[in-house]
Amino acid sequence: MKNFVENIKENQNELKRLLPAEDILYYAFQTADKTNCLLCYADGMVNKELLGQLIAKPLSFLYLAEEKKSQNDPTMYKPSADLIEKTLRFPELKRVTDFQDAIKEILDGNTLLLIDGLEIGFIAGAKLLPVRAIMEPPTDVAVKGPREGFIEDIKTNMTLVRKRLKSPDLRMDTLRVGKRSDTAVVVCYLDKTVNDKVRQNIAKRIEQIQIDAVPDSSYIAAFLAPNEHSVFRRIGTTEKPDVFCAKLAEGRVGILVDGSPIALTAPYLLTEDLQSSEDYFISPFMATLMRLLRVFAIVAALLLPAFYITVQLFKMQLVPLGLMLTIASSIRELPLSPSMEMFVVLLLLEILKEASIRMPKYVGMSLSVVGALVLGETAVSAGFLSTPAIIIVAFSGICMYTVPAFVETGSILRWLFLLAAGSLGPFGIILFAVFILYYLLSEESYGAPLLAPFTPLIPHDLKDSFVKYGLRSLATRPVFLQSPNKTRLRAKK
Repeated sequence: MKNFVENIKENQNELKRLLPAEDILYYAFQTADKTNCLLCYADGMVNKELLGQLIAKPLSFLYLAEEKKSQNDPTMYKPSADLIEKTLRFPELKRVTDFQDAIKEILDGNTLLLIDGLEIGFIAGAKLLPVRAIMEPPTDVAVKGPREGFIEDIKTNMTLVRKRLKSPDLRMDTLRVGKRSDTAVVVCYLDKTVNDKVRQNIAKRIEQIQIDAVPDSSYIAAFLAPNEHSVFRRIGTTEKPDVFCAKLAEGRVGILVDGSPIALTAPYLLTEDLQSSEDYFISPFMATLMRLLRVFAIVAALLLPAFYITVQLFKMQLVPLGLMLTIASSIRELPLSPSMEMFVVLLLLEILKEASIRMPKYVGMSLSVVGALVLGETAVSAGFLSTPAIIIVAFSGICMYTVPAFVETGSILRWLFLLAAGSLGPFGIILFAVFILYYLLSEESYGAPLLAPFTPLIPHDLKDSFVKYGLRSLATRPVFLQSPNKTRLRAKK
């Protein structure tokens, strides 16, 4: 890429050739001794008032030629870059010498200043990007604890992290990903606490990403996952700065992506889905009870529809006699087989869920309630579906949403368990469960087994798994992270 020349007109023509978009604006003005100056910026991305007060106004009163005369310089007049920097006193000001760097800064929301007679340009950080207000994330609502959530602006997200971790060991390494988008990706970690091998591995994977655009952090997560075809996640996600900072303090690596309110963390354990940020702000006994309740809810959500099919097709003896008679009377004269009936009800549940999400907010709420009531009641009255099937699917759907982070994976597994139960009965359920367990035993996330601390068994890390111990019992960091700094709770001297 070409470097700047002393002629400001040639520089402007080259910029217009490289940036022909109509929203790239140019503002020309002169200093007090008629030296031509030029500001180049993207419309709507800069604070124009700041440019006028801190750049255009100071330079308009500057006598560059008089500065040379006072030094009795007989050579041809040439502006001084040092004098420009002293005059502007802009908080964010740096020099650039070529068009490539200047274009990146302009498209990133900064402003380029060119002065006739100088072979360099000045980049002024006067961004004024549209951002939404910080609010509680919709996917992780807590009754107790902080309610701030990440937004789409990466600078704001970095500030939220820095506000909570006021440590000189906090590092934020910025990488650029995307040939077209040139998206900023920030790798966050605590020096002397994080495992350097994990951090270097993650940074290397990010640097190797070759893609046109990165609109969301899920794109980065897809490249960071060791196995792209896995049903289970390998990278943790959160929208809450307090959760993100807590994971950094444990020794994990965090990733912020410009334009995305969802932050990534690694290594990731499957038990993280069962944990809530509120667990750390309530009593350990209540937190343990809630976690065990979530485990029960997930097991019920995955196995209850499959168990219902198994009972009807293979083993009616698995249920008490009274319940068996009730089921038998409700499914009498149904036109569909038990497997097809459960498939239809699950399909209706997924359609209603998808429609309620995609529809406008208030219409979606009405659609989900009315659709569930009308369709369910009508289908039962017409003898097309049975009441137990609708109750079981509804209960399974409710249980699934007790762990929002597991909904995507759980929905797929529920269909697979249903297929196994309809084909092989109880043996199919057990066989598929063993296969899933074997698959999870062989998976890991950046050196951490996905099923840790259960396999391999790590007694210390069991204190924050299904059972939640008090904070005084968590004086050292999790063993599976292999942090060089083990201690996180010290006695006050």
